Amino acid sequence: MKLRNWRTFLVLVVVAVMIDAATKAWALSALHPGVTVRALGGIVPLTLSFNRGIAFGLQVGPASRAIFAVLTVVVLGVAVALFAATPPARRAQRIGLSLMCAGAVGNLADRLLRDRGVVDFIGPSNLGFMMWPIFNMADCYVVVGTLLFATAVWWRRRREADPAQHSVS
Repeated sequence: MKLRNWRTFLVLVVVAVMIDAATKAWALSALHPGVTVRALGGIVPLTLSFNRGIAFGLQVGPASRAIFAVLTVVVLGVAVALFAATPPARRAQRIGLSLMCAGAVGNLADRLLRDRGVVDFIGPSNLGFMMWPIFNMADCYVVVGTLLFATAVWWRRRREADPAQHSVS
């Protein structure tokens, strides 16, 4: 794979991780744990929280930090290998993988550097049928990246399975 493709990957990951780190630093300096303030005209609730587990606060006991750190490194390895195997023309897949890696690195850094856990600060949000938990930018990267990657793979496979249905007349 060309160096240019890796450069794009690294730039996207580094910029996204920097944004994640900057927003977490802001949250740590501007918010108080457990106190919700409203931003953007009251639309976005902001509440400083720390998560020693993973999504939705899931934990596996006292070893959660170490287990999830190791799991994150494994997932990063798989994502980087998938990126390396993905042709440059499949931009959506590659951007999705880059975002997933950025999110994983951002939360891994918190796991390794912060005793209190991963810094979360966006939320909670009442969706009417459930309370959406507090999250951070790295979590957004993982979710958006995963959806982008999965949709791009699904779309490509769908087109390859029936090229006549998706041709332009």
